[in-house]
Amino acid sequence: MSDHDASKAIHRVAVRGQAILTSPRWNKGTAFTLEERKAFGLTGRLPFRVNTLDEQCDRAYDQLEAREQPMRKNTFLQSLKDQNWVLYYALLHRHLTELIPIIYTPTEADAIANYSHLFRRSEGLYMTFPTQDSMEEDFLEQSKGRQIDLIVVSDAEQILGIGDQGVGIATAKSAIYTLIGGVDPANTLSVTLDVGTDNEGLLNDRLYVGWPHKRVRGPEYDDFVDKFVQLVRKYHPHCLLHFEDFGVSNAKRLLDKYRDKHAVFNDDVQGTGAVTLACVMSAVGVTKSSLADQRFVIYGAGSAGLGIVRQLRDGIVTLDGVDKEEANKKFFLLDRYGLIKESLGPEKIREGLQEFVRPDSEWEGVPAYDRGEIGLLEVVKKVKPTVLIGCSTQAGAFTEQVVKEMAKGIDRPIILPLSNPSKLHEVTPQDANDWTGGKALLATGSPFPPCKQPNGKDYVIAECNNALIYPGLGLGAMLSKARSLTDTMIIAGTRRLASLAPALKDPDDALLPDFEEAPRVNYEVAVAVVEQAIEEGSADVDWKKEEVREKVKAAQWKPVYGTYVYDPEGET
Repeated sequence: MSDHDASKAIHRVAVRGQAILTSPRWNKGTAFTLEERKAFGLTGRLPFRVNTLDEQCDRAYDQLEAREQPMRKNTFLQSLKDQNWVLYYALLHRHLTELIPIIYTPTEADAIANYSHLFRRSEGLYMTFPTQDSMEEDFLEQSKGRQIDLIVVSDAEQILGIGDQGVGIATAKSAIYTLIGGVDPANTLSVTLDVGTDNEGLLNDRLYVGWPHKRVRGPEYDDFVDKFVQLVRKYHPHCLLHFEDFGVSNAKRLLDKYRDKHAVFNDDVQGTGAVTLACVMSAVGVTKSSLADQRFVIYGAGSAGLGIVRQLRDGIVTLDGVDKEEANKKFFLLDRYGLIKESLGPEKIREGLQEFVRPDSEWEGVPAYDRGEIGLLEVVKKVKPTVLIGCSTQAGAFTEQVVKEMAKGIDRPIILPLSNPSKLHEVTPQDANDWTGGKALLATGSPFPPCKQPNGKDYVIAECNNALIYPGLGLGAMLSKARSLTDTMIIAGTRRLASLAPALKDPDDALLPDFEEAPRVNYEVAVAVVEQAIEEGSADVDWKKEEVREKVKAAQWKPVYGTYVYDPEGET
């Protein structure tokens, strides 16, 4: 619904007095009207002046600006979120580009790393391995009687490039779903699966708030996760289950295990792949070629790298009609052992990479290191890639020699250094731009300023940010009530994002929309996902395709105050 429609909404609320002032869902602070103050027993609890939401946002922003350090800004915003959801999200909407890095990457990584020392109050649900006998009871205490549309669950093994954080719950993901996708925060639940930690720093920290035990693995781990997933399926069959920050050995495995049983999504595997596919699609639109025409070198074959490769491969199969086996041959993956090829053997070829292993016969005569490993430069020399993607967290890996070698004979090389944070990028956009004479089509994983072209013009660097697509993918899955988020639904959302790229109108413009446009973009993505679900029969709604745009708009939560009426039988 529009902001105007949301402000006209009437809510019948059963809590009053101190209870409503401490409820982040219902609290308006100084914005309670005189009539509401009287009805809810607040007249003596608030100062006289009634403020508008705009005035509250101005005050909160002034308070935020007084805090110079990003971490202090992060903790202030977290405190605001604990007090008043509408004010929190309204403030973020008004300063989206400035504040996303504060509540999300990169600052959120520091907040999670210091979670036990910053802890003030619990948020979400903690499912702990030694108390699993009461898991169902604990789960129902938090969710019974609630409409739960979204559950974000993490075991915190691989968070934002900083690794195992034990019980460092990541609530930022569900906040982004609300901020950018319009998911009602009352209908979301963040869950930590506390299965211990292998982080010695946490285990030796006397203030660590999690279970101080080595991380549980193997069948015990699988049984624990399965118990939780079965509860979700039993009590909230239509919700989206978002897996977040699972380790490399579990992320894709768990996604594959449950994706045909429930609507599940893994942003590290699918979201990163989807936004990268959209970026490449807009780049090949500039070069007037197709996905199937490209040769891809992927530097970094962890969860993100493998997710990118699979999404790009599926895009080639779906959009260009290429056989899957043939599409696999267009990818050359490198990890810490160099090029992933047959002679590395099963011990060095990680689960999930088998489809992309290159035969040794291709590489006879190619210079290798002492142990037979073939490095990035030699791969680039032989393959002559049109697309070079970095997700290795190896800063500077795309050297001047590598970039210049790639650019030989290619009109517009596509170079995507996607590692986060910015200090870990494989190459800076300005260097890549300079070394290719301004020819490169560029996107990065973190914000960067525009590059100066040889002709003096600015080249806007697209931020290949998952948040440009995953809230829309998730919202589309929730609203369609699909029992699974299918590959074709993801491709539909990806195509819609790619179609909005500024570069399609001006080849020297950004490969993806500006992040300021994220709410509008994700609305379009959600529409495309629901339309695809209806078309393919995955949806469990009786909408017609022509109704989807209005249905999605009407379902989106807006951070505005409605009118409250006290009703003892109303909402709590």
